[in-house]
Amino acid sequence: MKIETEKKFAAGLSIFSNSVIIILKLIAGHISGSISIISEAIHSLSDFLASVLTFFSVMKSSEPADKTHPFGHGKYEDMSGFIEGGLIIFAAAFIVYEALKKIFNPATASVDTTIGLYVMGFSVVANFVVSTVLFKVAKKSESVSLYADAEHLRTDILSSVGVFLGLLLIKLTEIHLLDPIVAIIVALVIFRAGFSISKSTMNNLLDCSLPESDLKAIDDILDTFKAQGIVGYKDLRARRLGPQKSITLTLIFPKDMTIFNCHTICDSVERELKNRLGDVTSSIHLEPDKF
Repeated sequence: MKIETEKKFAAGLSIFSNSVIIILKLIAGHISGSISIISEAIHSLSDFLASVLTFFSVMKSSEPADKTHPFGHGKYEDMSGFIEGGLIIFAAAFIVYEALKKIFNPATASVDTTIGLYVMGFSVVANFVVSTVLFKVAKKSESVSLYADAEHLRTDILSSVGVFLGLLLIKLTEIHLLDPIVAIIVALVIFRAGFSISKSTMNNLLDCSLPESDLKAIDDILDTFKAQGIVGYKDLRARRLGPQKSITLTLIFPKDMTIFNCHTICDSVERELKNRLGDVTSSIHLEPDKF
């Protein structure tokens, strides 16, 4: 299966699973009267919207460069990831609001836990399977939006486990005020994930540099070519464009080396960058040594 087909399949699977889970959680929340289950339904709704964004961003980002997008469409994935982070943060804020209303009005806090326990258990298993698929494809394709969607589902697993344990405690202790308290804990977990995703994708949208590990790898690669004639390099700029890494730099060669030899070395450098760093587009300027 081609990598683009795998990406589309993974994104479609996420949409389908989230649709089923949302419906089940909304039904369970309505029947049980549990704000923690309703909060999970809202969380899953944000997952669903994120999955839809991911699906369309993956399709768009896979399009080749064109006249109006000469650097390709990779930024669509970063934009999708940033919006996903915002959706998660919004969901967290809404959950806290609803939970506080329950805490300050305890008469509305009574919960029927049985159906909620079954639905939360199913949600944990389903999201674990789907997120595992998403992480696998995201790692293989270096897809920012698939990774964000997988991370989104992983937080859903943690929050669903928390709600499941909370419902179990309510069933055992009959302390129904635990329901909104669990909902607030879920919201804090969700907020942390949303902030992390928004921060990382914002860095990509603002063309922040690649991580130090990648810059070190680039330096190591260039160092191995000094024996072939490279005197040094300067003006290194390395950033992420969706699933791609974009690298521009100036290589300094001896002033008496032929353009043909310089170009041959540049081709070798570009191949090695792809081998070490994955999906890389590079632009190399040649400059003669002044000494």
